Amino acid sequence: MAIPPFLLELRSLVGNRPLWLSAVCAVVVDDRERVLLARRVDDGRWASVGGILDPGEQPADGVVRECLEETGVVVVPELLASTTVTGPVTYPNGDVTQYLVLTFRCRAVGGEARVNDDESLEVGWFALDELPPMLDFEHERLRHALECSGPAVFTWAGEERP
Repeated sequence: MAIPPFLLELRSLVGNRPLWLSAVCAVVVDDRERVLLARRVDDGRWASVGGILDPGEQPADGVVRECLEETGVVVVPELLASTTVTGPVTYPNGDVTQYLVLTFRCRAVGGEARVNDDESLEVGWFALDELPPMLDFEHERLRHALECSGPAVFTWAGEERP
């Protein structure tokens, strides 16, 4: 998976120590109410499309960029569905990160779903009753995005809100 240049530079300074990074996740829906998923190169699992925000990048711009880069699909963000934090993630090289993840519900408006970079093995549209196996947090992000009509879901004092 491609590591953004700013992160390579930062890692050269801090080594493997934990980093707090901002990321976006796109739950993309098409006109048939299917969701767009990508099968990741790093671990082979199916997941929503997303990635790390560049320094100073607006989150909605980042989610549009990530979708186009990874899948060839042009999207319009409809709403910020949830704000969540991952647990610590340790990569095979020993790098440790933790992510603030902003999940957007997006509508597909153009392009054609395909593997468009080196981060995915497969890309495809899935009906909600035909989803491939995914980790629980992926299902949680889908639920947040598909059920949310605003305001965004967040956790406060150990409880999911609103």
